[in-house]
Amino acid sequence: MVAPVEIPPVVNSSRRRALRNLALGTTALAFPFINKGSLAADRRIVVRDPGGPYSAAFAEAFYQPFKAATGIEIVPVVAQSDPTAMVKGMVDAKNYAWDMVLLNRQSQEVLTDPSTGVFLEEVRVKAPEIPEKYNSQYMIATLVLQTVLAVRTDKFKDRPMPASWADFWDVQKFPGRRAMRRAPQDTLEEAFLGGGGAASSLYPLDAKVAFANLDRIKKNVNVWWTGGAQTSQLLKSGEVDLCPTWNARAQAAIDEGAPVKIIWNQGLWSTEGFCILKGTPKADLCREFIKFTCDAKRQALYTKGLSYGPSNPDAYKFIDPVRAKSLPTHPDNIAKAVQIDSKYWGKNKDKLTETFNTWLLA
Repeated sequence: MVAPVEIPPVVNSSRRRALRNLALGTTALAFPFINKGSLAADRRIVVRDPGGPYSAAFAEAFYQPFKAATGIEIVPVVAQSDPTAMVKGMVDAKNYAWDMVLLNRQSQEVLTDPSTGVFLEEVRVKAPEIPEKYNSQYMIATLVLQTVLAVRTDKFKDRPMPASWADFWDVQKFPGRRAMRRAPQDTLEEAFLGGGGAASSLYPLDAKVAFANLDRIKKNVNVWWTGGAQTSQLLKSGEVDLCPTWNARAQAAIDEGAPVKIIWNQGLWSTEGFCILKGTPKADLCREFIKFTCDAKRQALYTKGLSYGPSNPDAYKFIDPVRAKSLPTHPDNIAKAVQIDSKYWGKNKDKLTETFNTWLLA
C-alpha cells in the first residue's frame, strides 16, 4: 500500500487573511453585539450643556483633553435651560439620551428630593481641592456663578448709577427700560432685597412680601426674558438699560464692546456641576470625567471664554489678574454676594413657579 503523501501547508499572506476573516466571521456569529461601533459607543458619554459660551469653553478645557487622556469621547448636546423634566422622563423610561447633565445646584436639589424621587447617581468622587460648601453628594461644583444687575453705562453717564436691587426698584431715581427673568428663581430674591429686605432674612423666602414688591415694579418691566443669551443681546442692542442676568452673560456683552457694567453688590451666587443620570450604564465613566474637571489648570482654561468662577481656588494661580477681577469667585466679588438657598428651591420650585406664572398673567 502506498503511503499517503503529506503536503506541507503553504502559509502565505492570502491564506492568513482568509483564516483571519474566517475567525472574525465566527466571532461575529457567536457574539453579534461586539463590533467597532458598539465598542466605541461604550467609550462615549453624552453630556447636556447649555450651549453658547459653555460648549466652546468646556470643549477646550474638558471635553477634548479628556478624550486625549482617556480615549473616552464626550458628546455635548445643547438642551433647554431647565432640563429637570427631561431628566425625570429619561430615568423613568430608562432611555438615556444623556448620561450626564450640567445642572445648577437648585435643579440638582429638585432631582434629588427624597419626597418626589431621586433621579441622579451619587457622585462618589473624592475632590478635596473643591471647597465643601460648593458640593453635595450628587454634584461637585465645576463653576460658581452670580445673578447680578447689569447696567448700560451710556444711559447713566450724567446721573447716578444704580448699585443695588433697591436702586433697581427705585424707578423714579433710576429711570430706564428694565428687564427681568420670567421665572421665580432669582426674581423673588431680587424682589425681597429690592424692597429693602435684609440678606440675612432672605430665607425661608417671604413670598408674600416678594410678590408685593413685584407688584410695585411690574408695569415698569419692559421685557421678561427666558434665556441667558437673550439678556446678552438685550444689553448689546441697548433695548434695555437695567437687566438682572447671570454674570457671564453680562460679561459676554462687555467682551463684545457693549457699554455695560456689572453690579456685584448683592449678587446671588450658586454653583453648577456635572450630574449623573440615575441608572445610566456609563456612571463610572462619568465619575472619571467629573474628577478630571476638578483640576485647577483645566478650570482656569475655561474662564478665558466663560467668565464664571472656578470652584477650585488654586485655578486663580493660572488666570490673568485682569480677567480674574471679572469672575464671581474673585475675593472682591464673592465678598459682596448672597448665597442662594438651593435646598429651599428644591422643595418649593414647583409651587412658586405656578404662583409666579399666575401672577405674571394677572
